[in-house]
Amino acid sequence: EKDAEGFLSLFNGKDLTGWKANENEKTFRVADGKLISNGDRCHLFYTGEVKNHDFKDFEFKCEVNIQAGANPGSNAGIYFHTKYQEKGWPDAGFEAQVCSNDYKDPRKTGSLYAVKDLKDSSVPVGEWFEYHITVKGKAVTIALNGKVVMEWTQPDDWAPKQFKGRVLSSGTFAIQGHDPKSEVWFRKLR
Repeated sequence: EKDAEGFLSLFNGKDLTGWKANENEKTFRVADGKLISNGDRCHLFYTGEVKNHDFKDFEFKCEVNIQAGANPGSNAGIYFHTKYQEKGWPDAGFEAQVCSNDYKDPRKTGSLYAVKDLKDSSVPVGEWFEYHITVKGKAVTIALNGKVVMEWTQPDDWAPKQFKGRVLSSGTFAIQGHDPKSEVWFRKLR
């Protein structure tokens, strides 16, 4: 059932129905309507019924809240055009980075990880913000709180040197649990 903006919900806010964790299931839990990512490396893949979890051109929106964590700062990610795998960092698809300014990774929130990176995050720690990813043809756009922070068009001769699976195709979404000292909350995934 579509919401007022025409989006379909991918997360019921109650449990992990329609999602499948790979290597460390305890990294993800649901509380107070939010999906909490905190623990050993794990990726939570959308396996639900919407479009049979295969998306090509899409608009994806969710709300994210980066916690201070123990690092300081926290790191996570939203993968798209990916597919379920048993362990490791996803080989297929792209990562839309979630990373606070005070976390050690130089690629910050809004980066298309290792493809077009941002050195600064425009969103504060501890506050909800909207993460909006749009893929149309070969164009990827990321907006935070309604402001476009990253635009990238895949060149016709695109051949990534590292992360060879970072090629636009189709696939599902995955939420990243990065490390035990990072805590990131997600809600309204649609």
